[in-house]
Amino acid sequence: MFSGNPAAVVLLDAWLPDDALRAIAAENNLAETAFVIRHGEVMPLRWFTPTVEVDLCGHATLAAADVLFRYISREAKRLVFSTRSGNLTVTRDGNLLSMDFPSRPGKPVEIEDTVVAALGVRPKELYRARDLLAIYESESEIRGFRPDFGRIASLDVLAVTISAPGEAVDYVYRFFAPRQGIPEDPVTGSANCTLVPYWAARLGRSELVAKQLSARGGDLHCALRGDRVLIAGQAVEYLRGEITVDASEPTRGCER
Repeated sequence: MFSGNPAAVVLLDAWLPDDALRAIAAENNLAETAFVIRHGEVMPLRWFTPTVEVDLCGHATLAAADVLFRYISREAKRLVFSTRSGNLTVTRDGNLLSMDFPSRPGKPVEIEDTVVAALGVRPKELYRARDLLAIYESESEIRGFRPDFGRIASLDVLAVTISAPGEAVDYVYRFFAPRQGIPEDPVTGSANCTLVPYWAARLGRSELVAKQLSARGGDLHCALRGDRVLIAGQAVEYLRGEITVDASEPTRGCER
């Protein structure tokens, strides 16, 4: 409780208009709100930041699966979601939930002056997939990094991940997406779709332990399986209730 990355989960029987989904996410004012149609063998799932819809989100997927396992699919061991990034599965083993996501290896790119100016410290390596991945030499550099959100937002990229070898884990990282309404995300599962293939190749191992060095912090157990990345973690319920979209028909939802 009070660590990791908070997400809201809204369970629906049918889609609301996109404007309503965006408004609910903005009202929640969390990094992501997950909206899921709660019936069928493959359940549609969408994610919204306070400003935009995104194509992949790890922690809100974990939260959505936890809500469904807890209240809807109590006997299930595996859930399948249809998303903008294809079908995603979540399996449970006790309290540990494991997500199966696509691998997104980054391609090395030139370290341009605009990137150095935005980050303030020149990285050793730079890669681009969905996001920019900047590699540094030490955990202390990641801990001590002071982001300039305005400059980071000026980069033509969805988000920026910075990473380095960890002292007690395989790698550490932080994630910034100010253009998407998320200055610094507390724990970002989707970033590991690029981080895991990088660190697996660099360290010569497919099983990895990562730590996100945000103020709230979070630990992740990850594995590379061909063109898929497995990301495992736990969820804790904080708040449960209803969202009233209009006076006559409240939308059932769970805050995670």
